[in-house]
Amino acid sequence: MDTILGINPVALFGQLLVGLINGSFYALLSLGLAIIFGLLRIINFAQGALYMIGAFLAWLGLEYWGLSYGWTLLIVPLVVGLFGILIERFLIRPIAHEDHLYSLLLTFGVALVLQGVFSHVFGSSGKPYSIPEFLQGVANLGFMYLPIYRGWIIVVSLLVCFGTWWAIEKTKLGAYLRAGTENARLLQAFGINVPLMVTLTFGFGVALAGLAGVLAAPIYSVSPDMGANLLIVVFAIVVIGGMGSIGGAIITGISMGVIEGLTKYFYPEASNTIIFMVMVVVLLIKPAGLFGKEV
Repeated sequence: MDTILGINPVALFGQLLVGLINGSFYALLSLGLAIIFGLLRIINFAQGALYMIGAFLAWLGLEYWGLSYGWTLLIVPLVVGLFGILIERFLIRPIAHEDHLYSLLLTFGVALVLQGVFSHVFGSSGKPYSIPEFLQGVANLGFMYLPIYRGWIIVVSLLVCFGTWWAIEKTKLGAYLRAGTENARLLQAFGINVPLMVTLTFGFGVALAGLAGVLAAPIYSVSPDMGANLLIVVFAIVVIGGMGSIGGAIITGISMGVIEGLTKYFYPEASNTIIFMVMVVVLLIKPAGLFGKEV
């Protein structure tokens, strides 16, 4: 295709697609972090490792347990969520009333342990996970060819993200969660089991990481360091959107993916740092983040 004003539309749309895919993963992982911090005030540095576990469970399910992609998509987030519940119950809850730094250091240590264990067991080389047969192929959109599986990732991520936002912001359950953040004792006086609600909320937040891992397995190499490579970027996105802002995590995650994709086309040298550059500018202008509230 001919260039338009010096821009190659095929290459530009290709990078935008990559940006949307990356933004979908950013949004899912950022949403999990925002839920855990915004509602529980826990800084979960193990989110990247749990994303990696989700991808490895998908690979194990295909290679050794004979699980189809559909069953994997349902089962793996539940398993990762249950693992997160164990982490919250036995590791995080004893230090729940301490400074946020304690939970950050604890979950950072958990992430290092998990990454080390998986590296020892599976090695550092990536494991392949083939795209499910029913999601293979491409769709002709007229202006570009869209791989069906990549379109599937975008659709599923958007549905999960905005469904979660609606549940937290617009339902009675979400109201209970927000009330528990403000005054847990008062909510417990009304007969709500706040500790159980905290545990399930943490489990749901990490289940989102497991879901992202399953979605990522067919297009990224499944390896022990895949979560570590992504986590710093995701934390930067959470800071840009505002720590604890559910809607901010979703919008910023998708937007930063698109901005990253555009940067790869127009100025590739800055593509690895553009998100951090945006973070610096946002913090200088609005320290609480774009959608965060000033304390």
